[in-house]
Amino acid sequence: MQIGIIGSGAMGSGIAQIAATASHATLIFDNNPGALHRSAEKTAAGLEVQVQKGKLSKDEAERILGNITYVSNLSACSNCELIIEAIVEDLDIKKTVFRELEMIVSKTCIIATNTSSISITSIAAACETPDRVIGIHFFNPAVIMPLVEIIPAIQTNEETLKKSCEIIASWGKTIVKAKDTPGFIVNRVARPYYGEAFKIMEEGLADMATIDWALKEKGGFKMGPFELTDFIGHDVNYAVTESVWSAFYFDARFRPSISQKRLVEANFLGRKSGKGFYDYAEGSIKPEPLKNETLAVEIFERVLVMLINEAADAIYMKIASPKDLETAMTKGVNYPKGLLAWANELGIEKTVSILDGLFNKYHDMRYRVCPLLRVMVEKKTQFKFV
Repeated sequence: MQIGIIGSGAMGSGIAQIAATASHATLIFDNNPGALHRSAEKTAAGLEVQVQKGKLSKDEAERILGNITYVSNLSACSNCELIIEAIVEDLDIKKTVFRELEMIVSKTCIIATNTSSISITSIAAACETPDRVIGIHFFNPAVIMPLVEIIPAIQTNEETLKKSCEIIASWGKTIVKAKDTPGFIVNRVARPYYGEAFKIMEEGLADMATIDWALKEKGGFKMGPFELTDFIGHDVNYAVTESVWSAFYFDARFRPSISQKRLVEANFLGRKSGKGFYDYAEGSIKPEPLKNETLAVEIFERVLVMLINEAADAIYMKIASPKDLETAMTKGVNYPKGLLAWANELGIEKTVSILDGLFNKYHDMRYRVCPLLRVMVEKKTQFKFV
């Protein structure tokens, strides 16, 4: 099976390497020859590092590279059976590309998008045969991260969904299925990890270092929200937050942070620019957290119940199954445990009590409790994953 990848950036190159590793003849298309050259160099360099570390044989690296062909003419993709688009997050540009692809590929070719924030249904609507359009969302870095969200548009037929799942599973990836709603699973449910932490900081209840420490110390998260967004890049993280917020008709639960917006405006994008919430200049000293156990528990539980509430709402709205949601959050953003399991552990009644306390304090709709949680309290039930 020949696989086509549209876009030779980090994500497109990573997906191409995965397909090539699975022995597919893989084409990477980009209309920028310089970008194609950089993609080829970076892929070869990355594989060489794996060879030097003894994680890959030289023959295997050469086999993978031999399966990848770089093309600057879209018509070269005419024989592909699956094409995954991984270009700029712009609906009009994506629609144009999908229309062009339809005139080139066969009627049975699956055309997928790797978008993290645009409606799959909107993209499919640009096509004459929208039933073969689907979302196949990898996480960065695609070669390393095990999770892939599969998102059918409302037009997608069952055969397209089934075949897409089979192909991606054969590449060794962990699949979860999501409804076509803003942010899908991970980028929707994870928003409070950043948003609520930023709000706590903006209110002066704790500083960045203390909040980061609290979530790592009490929650077992590998990185605190300020460290993590500095690592991701504020241009990327803020854009996703703003996209989800506007797509949900400016729901208060997804309200962006002014503090983060100011960083983007100042081009303080995090590690890649040398400064974000923290300063990464040579010789800079990272601030020390206030290691107050009581405060740490308060911070952790406040952020956790917001995450649980969002996870519960995703179940309530049938965005994903409980099992897939747990898998998505542990495999997609490396949470120490699934949010529904965490809810059972913390207690549904306690979760609702903390959220109600926050709502009574702020009268902000971001703290409204998901109806599912209230029903669970009334019935004294817990989340199940079968």
